[in-house]
Amino acid sequence: MPKVLVAYYSRTRHTEEMAQQVKEGAADAGADVVCHKVDQIKPADLLEYDAIVLGSPTYYGAPAAEIKKLIDDSVEFHGRLAGKVGGAFASVGGIGGGGETTVRALIDALLIHGMIVEGCHQGGHYGPVAVNKPDERALKECRLLGGRVATLASRLADP
Repeated sequence: MPKVLVAYYSRTRHTEEMAQQVKEGAADAGADVVCHKVDQIKPADLLEYDAIVLGSPTYYGAPAAEIKKLIDDSVEFHGRLAGKVGGAFASVGGIGGGGETTVRALIDALLIHGMIVEGCHQGGHYGPVAVNKPDERALKECRLLGGRVATLASRLADP
């Protein structure tokens, strides 16, 4: 059973609602899932998980500083996250507000760590993005993301 961490930052609770759906999807796929606000996570905690999913609201087309701080501080463990599974999701205030660039920035950091990120052939190709309060489409995509991440982590752990 893979261990999955869902780490997020949320001011409006929109990203938090998405995080809970990612958690539910991963748990439904058989993972042992922990969902924490980013201020409850230390960079060393990342080493304990088989998969890490990051969620952030979008500010000026980029992740929140709180999520970026975790990523910046994780440089101490560069190379030690290689081979783990990753994923990302974001919320944004309006269409064209940079949600996809936020997800891509999070994915870029995971890839630089050597993590494995699975794309999605339907829905948000890079990861779910909710415009304002997450609608049923966004929540469904979050559950699917959690399930895909958990399934891939399980496959990699038990080839």
